[in-house]
Amino acid sequence: RTRGGQRIEIKMIENDDDQLITFLKRQLGIYKKIGELSSLCGKPFTFDHPSIESIANRFLNGNIPVIDDAHALIEAHRMVRINKVIQLYNEVHSQMDASNETQKVLTQQVTSGTNSNRWWETPLDQLNPRELYE
Repeated sequence: RTRGGQRIEIKMIENDDDQLITFLKRQLGIYKKIGELSSLCGKPFTFDHPSIESIANRFLNGNIPVIDDAHALIEAHRMVRINKVIQLYNEVHSQMDASNETQKVLTQQVTSGTNSNRWWETPLDQLNPRELYE
């Protein structure tokens, strides 16, 4: 089930990337509400978003949609985070490969060793007192 329209506790977002993405996602909605309020009040108002130049170009050239830089910024942050995850995956994968190689070498040493190296397989009556103690 989704949370739907429930209220959430307003608290500081700890992760800087998540904080920026949340701000950028909400920023557009806030600007839209401000625009609606200013048009209802009959007073034009802007927080420089979209920029004055883009608004002027939109009205001078017809209804050309305003290009939103927020989505490009969100996409750039997403790609940075994806690259970090890929790098971490590659590091862990190389560590696993190194661990597997070490395991193969150790297994080969154990299986190729003589019975003197594998004292635990020797019958108890053939061990000397020191080996029995160990």
